[in-house]
Amino acid sequence: MTDAAIAIDQLSKTYEGGKQALDNVSFEVPRGSIFGLLGPNGAGKSTLINILAGLVNKTSGSAAIWGFDIDRNPRNSKASIGIVNQEILFDPFFTPYETLEIQAGLYGVPRAKRRSMELLRAVHLDDKANAYARTLSGGMKRRLMVAKAMVHAPPVLVLDEPTAGVDIELRQQLWSYVRGLNQAGVTVVLTTHYLEEAEELCDRIAIINHGRLIANEPTRTLVGKAKEKLVEVTVDRDVAEAPASLRFEKVELKGDRVLAITYAKDQANAGDVFAAVQAQGYGIIDVSTREADLEDVFLSLTRAANA
Repeated sequence: MTDAAIAIDQLSKTYEGGKQALDNVSFEVPRGSIFGLLGPNGAGKSTLINILAGLVNKTSGSAAIWGFDIDRNPRNSKASIGIVNQEILFDPFFTPYETLEIQAGLYGVPRAKRRSMELLRAVHLDDKANAYARTLSGGMKRRLMVAKAMVHAPPVLVLDEPTAGVDIELRQQLWSYVRGLNQAGVTVVLTTHYLEEAEELCDRIAIINHGRLIANEPTRTLVGKAKEKLVEVTVDRDVAEAPASLRFEKVELKGDRVLAITYAKDQANAGDVFAAVQAQGYGIIDVSTREADLEDVFLSLTRAANA
């Protein structure tokens, strides 16, 4: 058995009616990492998470959490994972403190070992410990969901779109807490539609599209696969005609004196851009570049998979 935090091997799921949500997906989540699981809506991410949570039965393949197979050792595998779902689910008539106490009881955590107030302080809800949960704001409810997933101190935490619909300040607070958990040894699996968030936080990223795994690499390696680069060149006079080159993907005029030139890195370089501009008699005043990011790679890979 692998020592990965999560090990997925040829996992498939076909629902009644023939809809195949997962198609022979295999990957491992390294222990101690922050792992991104990305994909368009309907790609199969939620199905995979629900299989790990024991809410959906797989059709074939295997999955293990912290070394425990979800079929052979369901109790241990479930005890090894905490999941924060997209949907905010808890009884609105319990207080946050009562919510955590009840959840800890369901996991069999003895009273003496429960950390309800500690968790509420960690997610900045200790001042709301005895307020009815229904009175909390949307951001507070989402933070309570994170605390609820951690009551049994699982070594693996899955966050399914945890910052959807929350403001920037709350997002930063939540990620500060997640980073702290990770530094303390918790393996974090993150799904998000904020690609800049995944790029900043994740050590490694897997991308699923139409139920198939189309990428699984370290974040820096994945970002390095972007083929296009953008250079904006400010010239010394108004541009009458944008310079053309078969080696450029796109040339746009942004303002009277700024050219935005996109090129494939395997077909041209910045020197070619400058030469094309200068060949038309323009002097270069300023240059700025935009490096490729995860969004570029994500769009490129998913478009290729859809082709």
